[in-house]
Order: sequence, then structure tokens, then C-alpha cells
Amino acid sequence: MKRRIAAAALCLFAGAAAFAQPAGARADNEGPTGAPALQPTPCHGSGWADALRCYAIPVTGLQAGQVAELTVLVAPSLSEAHREPLYLLAGGPGQASSDLVKLLNPLRKINRERDLVFVDRRGAGRSQVFDCGLSDSPPADIERFVELLADCYQANPERPLALTSRQTVEDLEQVRMALGHEKISLWGGSWGTRTALLYQQWYPQSLQSLVLDGVAPIDSKVFLTAQAAEAALMELQQACSADPVCRGFGDWRNALDLILVNWDKASAVSFPDPFTGLPSEEPVESWMLANAVRTALYDPSVAAQLPFAIDQAAKGNLLPLSGIVGLFARLEGSMAMGLTFSVACAEELSRMQHDEILADAAGTFLGQAFVQPFVRGCAQWPVPSREYPVSEPRSHPVLLISGSADPITPPLYAEQALDHLENRQHLIVQGGGHINSTRGCIPDLMEEFLNSGGQPLDQACIADIQRPPFMAGMFGPSLKQELRQELRQEIQPQHNPESEVAASTEEAQQ
Repeated sequence: MKRRIAAAALCLFAGAAAFAQPAGARADNEGPTGAPALQPTPCHGSGWADALRCYAIPVTGLQAGQVAELTVLVAPSLSEAHREPLYLLAGGPGQASSDLVKLLNPLRKINRERDLVFVDRRGAGRSQVFDCGLSDSPPADIERFVELLADCYQANPERPLALTSRQTVEDLEQVRMALGHEKISLWGGSWGTRTALLYQQWYPQSLQSLVLDGVAPIDSKVFLTAQAAEAALMELQQACSADPVCRGFGDWRNALDLILVNWDKASAVSFPDPFTGLPSEEPVESWMLANAVRTALYDPSVAAQLPFAIDQAAKGNLLPLSGIVGLFARLEGSMAMGLTFSVACAEELSRMQHDEILADAAGTFLGQAFVQPFVRGCAQWPVPSREYPVSEPRSHPVLLISGSADPITPPLYAEQALDHLENRQHLIVQGGGHINSTRGCIPDLMEEFLNSGGQPLDQACIADIQRPPFMAGMFGPSLKQELRQELRQEIQPQHNPESEVAASTEEAQQ
């Protein structure tokens, strides 16, 4: 179980990134640009019942010998409208786009008139994954993790050189041409937004529009995440204080600090396994626990459990907190560690100064718990620094999506670092975490944006997206209080209380 926590701790785009679809090529004799069409094979992806079209597309590298074969999954449009396809770019860096197939469910309306395309970048998913044997079960001990990472690099010193954002963009352009797509639109989540922004810089003529969720601007340093995580936790605390049930947990925010500060060896070895309730097989260190809280903030439904779980932990009952950790077991294997470190060390850690790390960590519950495994790992992963070019103005329609309580890519990133995007709109989901494309009316707004060529959207419906109710006890939220609030709202303006009670009860049962 502890290994699952370690895997989650090293994930930048963890837990909340499940929503997108692939844009498809055609299986007839000729593609839309006149290029010979590739022949797909039927395939399936996790979380989607219908068959997809799978392609194996050869791509060349920026240097001699850096050839590869990429796996591309396409969900063909359901109609003959054939709007430009939407390519879905995964985060991480190190997540596979093929893991996002389940997003076809909330984005099915978009799929009606356009193909949705998932391209597994080099080193991820079904494109010769480069995980160093660490993705499924990384050791919890940082020293051991760094040793295994160093062994992986020594065994593959040339491979990291081809795993860059520049190469990813070049590969994406080769895939576009191979599939015969004249222009494409891009959806990016978290780190995938940076890939999309770089594609916009280098291949503007191939691009129709962008949808960016959890925006990581090209110049931002997203691995400095402690202050963003602290701000997200403070927003959760404010929402809790306004809730009559949640505020009963008292100063759980201070309790979290005390738990982390006083976490000792005895606490680490006695932390219960979320699946058995018995002590974990390996110690759960404080840095893992802090990262578990950070990851919980990605998803509002999980964040709503934190006040209760922390309050219980302060009273000696670690089971609720262990249960939250167990929710991240599905993250196992979601990041290809060889790819993650190849990109992160060259393009993020190389730009970060020690003083910046200290300033970001100061006064936060997370401290350096997230960044330190990367700092130490990158010392054993000596890839050359990769500089990004200065962004030039671009006029493509761009839809930005943020959650106000995002612990890794806060709305501030989208507001202050994208002045070069001349035709942008920004949707902010109040109380939203990391990645909001599947929530409420956001899929409908995305469809309208793509179909209208970026016309201004009526954002009023976003106000209907609410935080999930806070956990009140071992059995979940306080349903009694929720019903009372609904009844008060329904009964007061009406003259037929009995029918309103029936309606409210019916709503509660749905």
C-alpha cells in the first residue's frame, strides 16, 4: 500500500485527469488531404465499451536514430459532419493519453461531429513505455528510489535525449500528417496544456483552437506547488467554516500541521493499510502523508473528506485518512517514471533555484515534500537543460478552464501568464480542483466553443457547479441537514407543502 502512496506522491497530474477523446483518421483509400490512409485495427480502451481505431504510426526524431512507433487511438465521429478532430493531450509529464479514453463518456456530445484522438507520446502507455520498472511499485524509501532511478539512467543513457517537449510536438505534427488531418484542435490537461501551447507556437498553421484545463503556461514553474496547495487547503478551510457540520471539526487545519510535525517512526509503521486495516507493510513517512493530502485536493469530492479524516487522525483514528490514501491506488502505473524524469529534469528542475524552492515551501503544510524527490532524482538523471523560446502572439481561439481551489495550476497562472493569447476566454469553477472539463455544464460549453469558432460563451451555468457536501461521519455527508435545507427552500414560497415535501424527498432519493 505504501508503494501506492509513493506513486501518487510523484504524480503531477494525478487523480483528476480523466476526460478527453481522440480524433480519427479515415479507413478509406485516401485521407482528407490526399495522403494514403493508414489502416487501423479495432481496439479498446479502459472505461469505454465501444471499439476504437488503433494506429501504429512511425515517427522520426530530431537526431539520427531517434525513430519510434507511436500508438494512436481514435474515436470516430458519430455523424458525417466531420469537423476538425480534437486531439487529447495527457499530463504528467509521463501520463499516457490512452488512459484518458474514459473521458469519452462525458465528452460524447463533442464526439458526435468530430473525431477524438489519443496519441501516446514516446515513452508513455502503448508507445514503448519508459517506466524504469518504477511506475507500478516505486519504493517508499527515497534513497532506494533514487538508486533505482540512477540504475535506470545508466542502463539507458541515450533514451532520455529523445524524450523532450520539442520532440513530442514534432511527433504530434507527424501524426497529424499521417492521419491526413488538415487542421486540428487540441485539448490539454495539466502538463498537456504546456504541450498544446508549444504546439501552438511551433505549428500555428496546423491549429484551429485550444481548450486548456489546469493551465501550465510555458514560463511557469509548476513543480513549485507548495504555495498553490496551501491556498487550495485554505479555500477548503473557508468553505468548511461556512458549513454547519464541517465547522464542528474545529481547527483541523492546525491539527494537520501538528500531525505532520509530530509524525515519527511509530506513526509511520502503524499507519493502517486502507484495504486491510492492518499496519502497512512498509512505513508511511510524513512526506508521503503530506502528498496524499495534496493529491486529495485535486478532486473536490475527496477534498470534502479531509476535515473529518484529519480531525479523526488528531484523535488517534487513522482509518479515515488511510481510506483517502486508498483512493489513489488506481494511480499506480499512471506515470512512466523514465519519461517523467527525462522531461521534468530538463525542462522544470533545471530552471528552479534553491531559494525559490525554500520560498515556495515556507509556511505550507506541503513544504518540500513534493519537489524533493525530483530534486534528488534529477541529480542522478543528468539530461541537458531545455530552454523554451519566448512566446509569440497567437490569435487562435483559446478556452482556459481553471478550478479556484486547484493545488497545482491555480487560476492565477491562466490570468497572468498568457497575454500572448489574443483570443482567450477563461472559465473558473468556484471550489473546483485540478481538471474540471467533465463537471456540470463545462462539456457543453466546450462543445459550443469548438463549434462556434471561439465565440464568447455565456458562463452563467458555471455558478451551478457546487462543492460536494462535506463528510460528516464514517458514513459520509449529513443527509438529514441537506434535506432540511432543501425543504426550507421549497416550502417557504409555496402554498402546497405536502407536494413540496414529496418532491424534495424524490430528489433526495435520485
